[in-house]
Amino acid sequence: MKMKVLVLGGAGAVCSETTRDLARYSKFDEITVADHDLEAAKKLIEEIGDPRLSSVEFDANKYDSMVKLFPGHDVVISGLPCEYDLAVTRACAETGVNGLDVATEEDQWSYDAVAKEKDMIYIPGVGATPGITNAMAKHAVNQMDEVDEIQINFAAFRCPAPAPGLLVTFLWEFNPKTDTRFYVKNGEKIKVGPFEGLKKVDYKGEIGVQEVCYIPHPETRTMPKSLGVKNVSVHGCFPPQAMNLARTMLAWGLFDEEPFTYKGVETNACDMMLELLLRSPRTKETPIWGYGLVLEVFGKKDGKKLKIKLWTEHPPMSEWGGKAAYYKNIAIPLSIGAQMIARGDVSVRGVVPPELAIDPEIFFDELKIRGIKVLEETEWI
Repeated sequence: MKMKVLVLGGAGAVCSETTRDLARYSKFDEITVADHDLEAAKKLIEEIGDPRLSSVEFDANKYDSMVKLFPGHDVVISGLPCEYDLAVTRACAETGVNGLDVATEEDQWSYDAVAKEKDMIYIPGVGATPGITNAMAKHAVNQMDEVDEIQINFAAFRCPAPAPGLLVTFLWEFNPKTDTRFYVKNGEKIKVGPFEGLKKVDYKGEIGVQEVCYIPHPETRTMPKSLGVKNVSVHGCFPPQAMNLARTMLAWGLFDEEPFTYKGVETNACDMMLELLLRSPRTKETPIWGYGLVLEVFGKKDGKKLKIKLWTEHPPMSEWGGKAAYYKNIAIPLSIGAQMIARGDVSVRGVVPPELAIDPEIFFDELKIRGIKVLEETEWI
């Protein structure tokens, strides 16, 4: 029986690298690239030159098209902007097709019961963070008898607006109205504002030491329940010039969503900034592309306190395709996750976070083959 995978947004900035990885490493018999830009999909397929690849025009705004397209595939990979995550999860649950994506929308979990009934798996958040970070945390937790705290730190080194969806994500990270920006202390959610909790983290390599702050990533929402830990935090940063942009917007009230009329059109400051930044050549540039992840997990083993530190390394951008040195860190986990589902390496069913669905040892081995190393040190404290 032929194994088939469908890649939504498969010719986009992120998932074009997922498509490349599937062509290079997977055993899928058919790899379908679904994209609103059919010409871009065809160009990518021609460039890769794998006969298993085919393309289909896809409009993510038409839910019925998902329900018609998904059946017959073993796994659906979504590289679409996060605003489509809920619709993709719903369509996978409705059609009984396995799936995964790079972000997490809170309402996705509501399809858990339906997914279990359909004997299928959907994994939200299989990128770098969430994604690799979840596997790193699970790996550390597996070595402890008790877990007290998980500290997650990331450095997403890319320009602010390489694609519309990635600019939206960047602005969401620092919007003062983002209500999922919190850390968990003693089981309680502590809400924080943009640029709070500043500290410095050494990511080594080209990224080096960077100042990070609290970022509203979903690990703080899933790990307290899934891993039984009462203290979870996520700190992160983008390149310094991107952080300066976010600070300036915040200082000048440019995240404001209060409506006003400009030349007969109702808009707001945040939407106008989005359009301006999408059009600015400077938001498409940054000197270093890459991704750094550092986790510190505190707990006990045999009655003794210990800290397990994990971090990632990948080839420099000069060796890893320039901008691809950032995108691969998100795209490769999607490809690996899909292959693990297809091979039967994922046994759980339902809508499940990565730390409960993905075996970290298998995941790390696959990452290493592709150039992403997860390194580790243990310290008794």
